[in-house]
Amino acid sequence: MPPQRFILYLFDLFGVAVFAITGALAAGRAGLDLLGVIVIASVTAIGGGTMRDLLLNRHPIFWFHDRNYLLVIVASALLTVVYARAYPPPLGALLVADAVGLAVFAICGAQIAEDAKLPHSVAVLMGTMTGVGGGVVRDVLTAQVPLLLRKDIYATAAIAGITLYLVLQAMGLKRSWAFGAGLVSVAGIRLLAIQFGWQLPAFHLPG
Repeated sequence: MPPQRFILYLFDLFGVAVFAITGALAAGRAGLDLLGVIVIASVTAIGGGTMRDLLLNRHPIFWFHDRNYLLVIVASALLTVVYARAYPPPLGALLVADAVGLAVFAICGAQIAEDAKLPHSVAVLMGTMTGVGGGVVRDVLTAQVPLLLRKDIYATAAIAGITLYLVLQAMGLKRSWAFGAGLVSVAGIRLLAIQFGWQLPAFHLPG
């Protein structure tokens, strides 16, 4: 595996681990058993990528032929259970890690759509789905309003970063540099939104 591809693979596993941890914590807040924790951690970590692969007719689905994804998910979920029983979860660090995971998943998902020669609009959709799809399933299964549907700037950050990535390439920038810029953009927007409380305006019916 080329060094650049290997680094991207490590980032991908990092994102899977972070999303698995957030899924395990959500399962804990919902009072689920250990099997429930692993299920929620799994759908959070690989749900978005699985939906993307199914829609793009990519076979085998990315985690079918690489057991490392499932190993990382199970290990992350079990370690979260053990850690959370003894110490409060480091929520600040998790928010930062979650922003990085969102960025990696979103830009990688857009790249996969690009490689399939799909229009840029589909690349934005597939990248966003890869980044936020698992979290939507997690929230639905744990009876929460999905983060995607709240005022938080989450999917919006993914859309903005993917758009920047595509625009920079259209302007002639090398793909690896555009990837880095998109990555920083998604994570940066998400972290700034958390830091300063940025939110999208909510729609309220009168009366």
